[in-house]
Amino acid sequence: MARLGPRLQQTNTLLMISSVYSSLTKAEKKVADVVKNNPEEAVLATVTDLAEQAGVGETSVIRFCRKLGFRGFHEFKLSVAQDLVDRAPSISNMRIGEEDDVMTVARKLTMQHELLLKNTLDLVNVDHLKAAIRKMLEANRILVYGVGSSGITALDLHYRLLRLGMNVEVHRDAHIIAMSAALVRKGDLVFGISTSGSTRDLVDPVRQAKKNGAEVVCLTSHLRSPIAAYADPVLLVPSREMPTEGGALSTKFTQIHLLNILTTLLSMKLDTAAEALERTAMSVADKLY
Repeated sequence: MARLGPRLQQTNTLLMISSVYSSLTKAEKKVADVVKNNPEEAVLATVTDLAEQAGVGETSVIRFCRKLGFRGFHEFKLSVAQDLVDRAPSISNMRIGEEDDVMTVARKLTMQHELLLKNTLDLVNVDHLKAAIRKMLEANRILVYGVGSSGITALDLHYRLLRLGMNVEVHRDAHIIAMSAALVRKGDLVFGISTSGSTRDLVDPVRQAKKNGAEVVCLTSHLRSPIAAYADPVLLVPSREMPTEGGALSTKFTQIHLLNILTTLLSMKLDTAAEALERTAMSVADKLY
């Protein structure tokens, strides 16, 4: 049996295709469309068959596979085949219609969120998660940046890290973020949160922070996005947002779920976490009736 590469062992390939789609060339997008529309057929196809179905050359198919992190077409097919074994029900069966009653809407939304949480787990890269934890533990100071809807997620991460007793700040205003990034230095860590990974108000400061010597971790839904070029590691989450759905609650679920995994692992590594959690809890105890 062929040795499985790191990408194959850790990541759902069909989800990965969606995360890098915007960065693919026109020919590579044609290959991606064929695979996403009929993955069962793609598993059975030869590289020539897939090239003909997509209307591209065989080299475009190989480049597509390598852009996803595979060594070749055969390894790519093995990964897609693994995805199909445990594939969840199609989200198209969960679409909400005007005729749906209250319980049907509630049930469909719950099923959608269950699927998205599973997809979040499928995208977890253990090596990247471990690297993020190590760098956050080593940092003198953590600065969490997020604008717009991602700023809400940034607030949640700030709250979690603060309760663990970590030296953390959060900024959501574009001007404040720019000034903050201009002052970061070696030993600091910037944690950038951007669903698209292409928000200029975040990408430019992250680039500046990297230039200043700070470590950069990012949480995004697009692996080949501009912000990912300056981050190491990249934490990836699925997103099903349409252009008119910026800040969709479904994306928040995936982001918060992954951050919960991250901060839980952090608390297990921090010797002072239990004491910090107790002290922060006691500090607000008298606020309750």
